[in-house]
Amino acid sequence: MKLRTVARTQGNVRALKDGTVTPRHYDLEFVEVPVLIDAFRSMVRHLEYDICEMAMASYICARAHGTRFTALPVFVMRGLHHGAIVSATTSGVASPEDLEGKRVGVNRGYTVTTGVWARGILEEEYGVDPSRVTWVCSGDEHVAEYRPPPSVVAIEEGRDLVDMLLTGELAAAVGGVPAHPDLAPLIPDPEEAAFAALRSQGLYPMNHLVVVRDELLDAEPGLAEAVFDAFAAAKRVYLEELRTAGTEELGPAELMHRRIKDVLGDPFPYGIEPNRPMIEKLVAHCVSQRIIERPITVEDLFAPATHGLIG
Repeated sequence: MKLRTVARTQGNVRALKDGTVTPRHYDLEFVEVPVLIDAFRSMVRHLEYDICEMAMASYICARAHGTRFTALPVFVMRGLHHGAIVSATTSGVASPEDLEGKRVGVNRGYTVTTGVWARGILEEEYGVDPSRVTWVCSGDEHVAEYRPPPSVVAIEEGRDLVDMLLTGELAAAVGGVPAHPDLAPLIPDPEEAAFAALRSQGLYPMNHLVVVRDELLDAEPGLAEAVFDAFAAAKRVYLEELRTAGTEELGPAELMHRRIKDVLGDPFPYGIEPNRPMIEKLVAHCVSQRIIERPITVEDLFAPATHGLIG
């Protein structure tokens, strides 16, 4: 069976995309989407693909609105988000605590996963109440039916987050804001702050997972396990590359993964149990930030055939 599939070309997926690893009984036909978020939107709104990489907060929101796809616990992209909160160097905003009562930009939509994690960091580590901040979003939401809380507003027509940061109209912004020489992370030395949280709290946010159309999961009982196993095998190829490569051969992402590997042993643990605390934390953030109205259990997020799998 040929399955139209979208996944970013990156280390832990590359062996699947180049054919080194293939799922049992299935043929993944990869569709290249230059801007990955376009694939997220097409999948959420139109079930455009059979299998698709998906932003995790978008998935949680989509599930709450009845979208007919289900995730596999294959967390293909993770990040350290202390550096995702930026402000202008001339803003006078000295610390995260200064953000309450102010306007803070959000790159794209309020449900963007990096933004969810960044607001969680602001709340849990710095005591910022997200409901006391006005969040100014520069784009729409993947889930068209979603309605954000009153503290979320759309950017004014024709305006730009970077310009609004530089003029002081925004105290800060979160989530992949374009680089500018006059913008800097609000949290000092964010990489070390993130690694401190990783070591002390186990804070290792997941951003993207993999979803499969429910119609296929219902028709093909072995599909979920076969795809999970294939992604896990591709990940193991990447881990061996990380182990054997010289430092000069690795890019910034690979060097970060190697450093995380030194702390955790695996920079891409797959399966529910190794990730349960982080999944539960993200669901809790989604509830407190009003991305979903009520909690959803970890098991309800994932295909039943994958509940006991670890890769």
